[in-house]
Amino acid sequence: MCHSTHRIVDSARSETCCAECGLVLDDVAILSSPPPPPDPQTSAGSGRGIGPFVTPGGSKRLLGSTLSLTRDGQGRRLDWHRRYEFQHLKRVMQRQTSRVTDGGLERSPVRGEIQVAGEKMGLPPIVLTETEHVYRESKARGLFRGRSLPASVGACVYAACRRYSIPRTLGEVAAAVGAERAEVGRTFKVVQRGSGLSIPGVGAKSFLARYAQELALSPRVRSTVEAMLDEARDDPELSGLSPHGLVAALIYLAAESNGEHRSRAQVARVSSVTEVTLRSTSRLVQKVWAQDEQNGANDAPDTTS
Repeated sequence: MCHSTHRIVDSARSETCCAECGLVLDDVAILSSPPPPPDPQTSAGSGRGIGPFVTPGGSKRLLGSTLSLTRDGQGRRLDWHRRYEFQHLKRVMQRQTSRVTDGGLERSPVRGEIQVAGEKMGLPPIVLTETEHVYRESKARGLFRGRSLPASVGACVYAACRRYSIPRTLGEVAAAVGAERAEVGRTFKVVQRGSGLSIPGVGAKSFLARYAQELALSPRVRSTVEAMLDEARDDPELSGLSPHGLVAALIYLAAESNGEHRSRAQVARVSSVTEVTLRSTSRLVQKVWAQDEQNGANDAPDTTS
């Protein structure tokens, strides 16, 4: 129509159009016929899906929306008998979802508890995803029967932190989920024995890197503490101490010996131990090493004539 010879091929629309006036000269249908329906026998378990990969902890896996129990979907306030009815339905739903062992976490309060605990402790998303995996494996084996939800979530969070070598103490996890430390510890032992997952221990040097950064210690003090940790690892009398308590005591002693004074209150606050525990552990370490030095001096051969 415009007597132009310049044509453009649009691969997205499968059209050939004029570059001057935009007239469509030729078009080809993208799909000439509808695709055949999938076979239910062969499509199940094929692994095919639509859209990008979504992590288990992503928000796109949520089913529906959680509305308020006092207003409807349009924002109008509900009367008292409708509010009571929805509260009853919510209790029934929570009771039913808590009994399911193989179901997902979308409609259960577990995911919310895990997210809140992760925000309080500053955990990365991959640790929260691992927490959900540990919870599913433990729930499928019936390890949480008769135990509270905060203790179960705390045990899974602590197990995920240990699997990724994140230095977090059992007391910090218990405070984040709002449960007793002893209850979370008992539940973690059940998860560690019955889940079938490898849950290694967190090394003392992981706690050293975290505490040294928060206390702004120099590299000289860090190297001193690392040497003291290697010496304490070979001592049988110090093998039964908790890793974070031992690291806190060695940091306090190394800082004092290198002239970088850190008070017991500062070290105890960073390491999440009490000042009494820090004082007793420091005295025990000094006593054990003093005895070792004395025994080494007594066992040395006498070279005097």
